[in-house]
Amino acid sequence: MTIDKDVPIPVRDGSFVMANVFRPLGDGPWPVIMNYGPYGKDVHFSEFMPAVWATLQDNHPEITSRSSLTHLTFETPDPEIWTTFGYALVRVDSRGAGKSPGLLHPNSPDEFQDAYEAVEWAAAAPWSNGKVGLLGISYYASGQWMIAQLRPPGLAALQPWQGTYDFYRDRTRQGGIFSSGFVDMWWNRCVVENQHGYASSRFTDYFTGERNTGPALAAEELAANRPDYIQDILDHPLEDDWYKARSADLEQIEVPALVVANWGGLQVHLRGTLLGFEGISSTEKWLRVQRGSYFMTFYHPDNVDIQRRFFDRYLKDQTEAWTGEPVVKVDVRSMDDGVARSLTATAWPLPDCVEQRFHLDAGAGTLSTEPPSTRRQVSFEARKGAAVFSTGPLQQDLTFAGPILLRLRLASTTSEADVFASLQAFNADGSEASFEDSTLAPSPVSQGWLRASHRSVDPSRSGFLRPFHDHHRHQPLVPGDAYDLEVELWPGSLSLPRGAELRLTISGLDFQSSGEGLANMGHDHPCDRPEPEFAGTHTISTGPDVPAYLALPSLEQQS
Repeated sequence: MTIDKDVPIPVRDGSFVMANVFRPLGDGPWPVIMNYGPYGKDVHFSEFMPAVWATLQDNHPEITSRSSLTHLTFETPDPEIWTTFGYALVRVDSRGAGKSPGLLHPNSPDEFQDAYEAVEWAAAAPWSNGKVGLLGISYYASGQWMIAQLRPPGLAALQPWQGTYDFYRDRTRQGGIFSSGFVDMWWNRCVVENQHGYASSRFTDYFTGERNTGPALAAEELAANRPDYIQDILDHPLEDDWYKARSADLEQIEVPALVVANWGGLQVHLRGTLLGFEGISSTEKWLRVQRGSYFMTFYHPDNVDIQRRFFDRYLKDQTEAWTGEPVVKVDVRSMDDGVARSLTATAWPLPDCVEQRFHLDAGAGTLSTEPPSTRRQVSFEARKGAAVFSTGPLQQDLTFAGPILLRLRLASTTSEADVFASLQAFNADGSEASFEDSTLAPSPVSQGWLRASHRSVDPSRSGFLRPFHDHHRHQPLVPGDAYDLEVELWPGSLSLPRGAELRLTISGLDFQSSGEGLANMGHDHPCDRPEPEFAGTHTISTGPDVPAYLALPSLEQQS
């Protein structure tokens, strides 16, 4: 291939963003795949995320045997593979990142206006056939929604792999609670470390071996060239215009899209990727829901073949490359984190799902298909305790896939209460079934979060077993009064055999599965969850006339 390094792309205010262009040998023209973001077009995967790279090297010969991986950067397609398919790849450092000077402003409308212009530039390049596709994971997937809503000339197709569209509910504030662990790690380790001019960056340019961030700038200039990202989030506890400008208007997206979600995207991307598929206006759209580490599945040869065939259809006009594909294909996980079965459907959520309720009994600590006969209560300290409910050994097989709803009646001794709900599965021998997530650590089946003062639900945007909390107003609790809450647990899937057990834990702090810790996924910023407001005693009530149940999308009636 031919590599054009540090190609300036002009943007609207007379500045530029810097790109690398990887092209097949010859004159072209070729369709273009673009990535636009702050992680560094010249920062090798091995340096950006060493632990994930080590896992790739040690455990995935199906990937490492196909390429030297010399030009692999984090969460982007491999140019060594894609140029052999007849595609040009354009990697762009967003403004203020890596080699691109200016204001570092990720997730902002300004960033995606720059990306619009980069797509337009690529479509008009002399080596381009005029069609641009977007393909990438996480940040490079989330940005696709934002770019596509602007409808840049030349944008022909999307492939967001594990990328939420919802900046408030998924990226920064699950259930209204600040996801401080993830945001702090992401901002300081992944973004600020690669700010243009950052002299102490640990990142190097894999082409040259030099520091990746260009000529050093003074600390004062660096600070002036980036927002106080974390403080901005803390300053905006409700979903106001600041957040709305950072979440895409899905109805504006009409280009063909192959959307891929992963059950391992729990807490950051899973929910919003699925809702992105539901919400876009594209008449030609497909959804795949997979299991495993989404870093690795993206590069697996089978999935690269899917990516290629989709782009061959919409960027090369090879109609036969993508025909007869099911609109929706979902892998249902097994207890050992494999695939129990793969289902196809015409829509998401799966039309054949039926609601199956497991009623909470506060006295017995059970989840039962029958509501309790008497009223009971269970109390726990928000910062120390939990209420645990179990099905006990299941009397018959249970398979589910889709959104999950928890209804609760809860009271607190304080005016605030954060609800953390985790759903675990256990084998008949008592061992926990755990599942690989985006941190490569074991995770439960599903989790959900809700700040009780954000309990207001918008029925017009809610769906099957999926309440949509508007987060537009703060409604403090009256201490001692009970409130009915709808808690959205993120979608999950599992096939449980008879004798297995489901266990629901409700607490006032982050759940730690089997002592594994939280990795970078905690929610406990002192400014967002100050004491004593968030350290009260919580009481859950259940009874025959109390809406307190876990609702699962059962597939047992499906063959």
